[in-house]
Amino acid sequence: MDSADRRIRSVLIVGGGSAGWMTAAMLACQMREGCAITLIESDEIGIIGVGEATIPPIRLFNETLGIKEEDFLRETRGSFKLGIEFVDWGKQGNRYFHPFGPHGRNFDTVALHHYWLRAREMGDVPPLDEHSMAWAMAREGRMARPNPDPRSVLSTFDYAYHFDATLYAGYLRRYAEARGVTRIEGKIGDVTLNGETGFVESVTMEDGRVVGAELFIDCSGLRGLLIEGALKTGYEDWSHWLPCNRAVAMPCEHPEGEGGNPTPYTRSTAREAGWQWRIPLQHRIGNGYVFCDSFLDEGRAAEQLATRLDGKALGDPRLVKFVTGRRKKHWNRNVVAIGLSSGFLEPLESTSIHLIQANISKLIALFPDRGFDVATIDEFNRVATTETERIRDFIILHYKLTQRDDTELWRYCSGMEVPDTLALKLEHFRRHGRLIAREMDLFAPASWLAVHIGQLNFPEDIDPLIDYRGVDAREWLGKLRAAMAGEAQKLPSHRQFIDQMLAGVA
Repeated sequence: MDSADRRIRSVLIVGGGSAGWMTAAMLACQMREGCAITLIESDEIGIIGVGEATIPPIRLFNETLGIKEEDFLRETRGSFKLGIEFVDWGKQGNRYFHPFGPHGRNFDTVALHHYWLRAREMGDVPPLDEHSMAWAMAREGRMARPNPDPRSVLSTFDYAYHFDATLYAGYLRRYAEARGVTRIEGKIGDVTLNGETGFVESVTMEDGRVVGAELFIDCSGLRGLLIEGALKTGYEDWSHWLPCNRAVAMPCEHPEGEGGNPTPYTRSTAREAGWQWRIPLQHRIGNGYVFCDSFLDEGRAAEQLATRLDGKALGDPRLVKFVTGRRKKHWNRNVVAIGLSSGFLEPLESTSIHLIQANISKLIALFPDRGFDVATIDEFNRVATTETERIRDFIILHYKLTQRDDTELWRYCSGMEVPDTLALKLEHFRRHGRLIAREMDLFAPASWLAVHIGQLNFPEDIDPLIDYRGVDAREWLGKLRAAMAGEAQKLPSHRQFIDQMLAGVA
């Protein structure tokens, strides 16, 4: 090798599952020659994947890999997702929809939601949800791709997927291995560090095999075998803001059979000590109860979940224990943590897969040479930390805005202090209904608006500019609702659209 050649020649990924195989697939796609990519995983170590809901950027990840949408849906038994319905969050009996895409389409300098707020001041007005194309489709169980014509209301929504995470990992494994990635089966017994640099040099398998590399990717899940077990990176605990620390998962049959029409959205229902997810796939429904064990014991949580399924249970409940927070460094020395090894945020807004994708994207953008430049590592950590904290704030928002006081968890959450970064956004919306965006906000102002209004957090005043516009808010909003409802009725059902997609005619 040329002495001036500082290229990374070997990468070792520790752990499989979605994080490991997404990483392996993307590295294999981007590094077509000159680097040996190896992944170690054990069939004896289970993965957390319990059925995944995602957000729209997953489509870009698949497209970058060259994966066709119909192949992805077929291989993962996937379905489409237009947003999330939240039940009993603002208060019991209340529900709202967080759509992918805005409410309506801004037609003026003043944001649409201010016209809705003005109409609300003037008397009864339909809920803000009724002005979302995604909800107009979701409530009718219909699906289509967005219209590229910006003049159409069918251009005002986006979509993501529900899919089986285990099947996705298997599909990406086949993709990666076909492009030269080597898989090693077995458990790691020890990790060897360089005595001078503190870098990871190799791992030793339980059967004695030694596997070395120059760059290590820790996809070992919550245990953080390399990033924490070997490098003692440290962890920032966020459980004082997000106290839920357990999840029990249990899939079930579709209530109307596998050929029925799955709802094209995720549902999150607030419960006594946390919340329950419902993720409809083609062949089953994924369910889980995220809760705090200070307010509900694990056995009782499993019992409650079992009584709240839409169909016959498909297997016993699976328990996952976690502490919400993040590693103090996502990249430490020559180890990059991707997935749960880098931290944990409860999947309330379906960000688990996205956080994997985000760190993979940053690794590709900031890929090191064997010098492991400190400035590169620092920039990776800065961006990763900021992104994670922005998502953290958005999740805290749901808990903070509750009006529920029926159980200890909700009383705690409604009264807790929040991070300064979130308090700033809350204050701006409280005063004038303004949505303040910050650097690296994953969730756009439209998403924040959905939660504010959906959880009954109405501002004290609205944009003063509206009084200068001369627009009849109620008339314009009425036309918008009619247009959306009319277009939704013309679309195929979610099931029909999936069948058309798999047949190659959608």
